[in-house]
Amino acid sequence: MTTRRQFMAGTLAGTLAGTTGRAGAQAGTQIRISTAAPPSDFLAKALEELKADVEAAKVGLNVSVHPASTLFKQGTEVQALQRGNLEMSTMSSFEVAQQIAPLGLFNRGYLFRDYAHMRRVFDGPIGTEYRGVVAEKMGIEILATHYLGTRQVNLRQKRAVKTPADLAGVKMRMPAGPEWLLLGRSLGVSPVPLGMPEIYLALKTGTVDGQENPLSILNAAKFYEVTEQVVLTAHMVQPVFFSIAKPAWDKLNDAQRNALRDAALRARSQAATIASPTRAASLPRSGSAGSPSTRSIWRRSAPPRTRPMPAPRW
Repeated sequence: MTTRRQFMAGTLAGTLAGTTGRAGAQAGTQIRISTAAPPSDFLAKALEELKADVEAAKVGLNVSVHPASTLFKQGTEVQALQRGNLEMSTMSSFEVAQQIAPLGLFNRGYLFRDYAHMRRVFDGPIGTEYRGVVAEKMGIEILATHYLGTRQVNLRQKRAVKTPADLAGVKMRMPAGPEWLLLGRSLGVSPVPLGMPEIYLALKTGTVDGQENPLSILNAAKFYEVTEQVVLTAHMVQPVFFSIAKPAWDKLNDAQRNALRDAALRARSQAATIASPTRAASLPRSGSAGSPSTRSIWRRSAPPRTRPMPAPRW
């Protein structure tokens, strides 16, 4: 005969077991993605598309996107991947070069002629070799090469600018690292290393005289509120890599890997839209005025050490 106490105990145990099972099924394998991109930037939106696609595949992956360096500070994500503290990030070629110096070639100003050229390089044999070296030496798998944008100079106050010589003495915010400093010298500026979250206040207070980023980031971060001028230097067509820590990748089953890689490749398709001349020209730049500089002038004026190295295979 079942007593009331036994009945209640059995019912409670069954309820807890069912709840635990459902929670475990819902949780799945956690994939956290850290990026410095502001939430409204197209890179952060592409990651949200990746998240939606992966979760729609129902392969047991729980993806979360953390924009604006809210999970890990900009510049610390790669180390977090390598220590097992983070699953995915939007790694840059500059971060790669900090650990694999010969790949610093890909950080030279004016290396890529345009988006199509960059796409050809990273989607071809050179890109395959690049991804293999990164996986072997850094323990990081590159799932897809995305387009961060074409970097332009953005100044706090208007000034006549036609060549790098006109930017002499300008304190320009740039990310930390020797490759960034070299790129800064190609622009004729005095580089000041700062993280993305610090830029707006630094521009507002005059700690720096300018910053350089793609126009999409200028608008997403509202830098136009604290700057007066855009100089269309087009000094870098910049790739960014949807990357995952190799230990996290190795733990996934085939269905999970396929879903994640396919979603990453689909998400990068948004880059083709933002890279089109029509789309770039339509980006709002309220409060900024483009200077009449041309890419060829800046390319010719760049110091020899910062010009692209010969690459006949490209």
